[in-house]
Amino acid sequence: MRSQTVIVTGANSGIGKATAKALASKGANVVLACRNERRGHIAKQELLAQVPYGNFTVLKCDLNDLKQLHEFVEEVKKRFDSLDILINNAGVVTLKNEVTAQGFEKMLGVNHLGHFYLTEQLLPLIQRSNRGRIIILSSGAYKWGDFDESNANLTEEFSIAKAYGRSKLANLWYVHALSERLKHSHVNVMAVHPGAVSTSLGVDRSSGFGEGIHRMLRPFFLSAEKGARTSVSLALRDDVVNGGYYYKGKVKTIDGIAKDLERAKHLERWSYEAIEQALS
Repeated sequence: MRSQTVIVTGANSGIGKATAKALASKGANVVLACRNERRGHIAKQELLAQVPYGNFTVLKCDLNDLKQLHEFVEEVKKRFDSLDILINNAGVVTLKNEVTAQGFEKMLGVNHLGHFYLTEQLLPLIQRSNRGRIIILSSGAYKWGDFDESNANLTEEFSIAKAYGRSKLANLWYVHALSERLKHSHVNVMAVHPGAVSTSLGVDRSSGFGEGIHRMLRPFFLSAEKGARTSVSLALRDDVVNGGYYYKGKVKTIDGIAKDLERAKHLERWSYEAIEQALS
């Protein structure tokens, strides 16, 4: 892992920060891709206190805004000739129907479309690596989700569970479609279910309700370090399964519509078209 370049989205807290710490301790050059640069720099100083020899770079990466993501990608291309590992870790949960800068329902827009755009734009750099890895955090909540492009913004109805589940299903479908596309390359694509980790839920804690959710469920959550273990393992080990859905370090079977490759490819096409239209 020494001198390999790794990007971790949402790396200023929680699982992302724990992942960055673990990989930096193995000698990786870690890019802390953070929506808030100030918090990113605070996290960097905290990480350096724990890993004094760590190589950390903070870059602004706002998955809520595709135009800012383009700026992030251009900055990465200026700084690095190749990218060894991309860990799509960041995610949000909204308590009402909110939209991204380009008008997408926010959980789908950030958790799926932002990472989709980021991955596709960085793919040429990843393909230059001798051991490219794309690790996408999903969740068992995918079982709650479905996708209807005629109601992509959930304007007809909104359920927190269904919207979040849809975004996690989209993550799995993207892994399914992308791993199929790259199956003859040296790039492996995997999905991770990190387990129930408090800090992995990007709930707005500024509201009493959001903070209350965390307080109530905290005893049932894993630590960020435990939640990061599978992502770290997939970054380090050689024996990975392209397209695999990993939980606690092992490949798990996915259920229901998540297995449907045709629907996965359909979402992939829809994502391309929706992003192209949003940026035109």
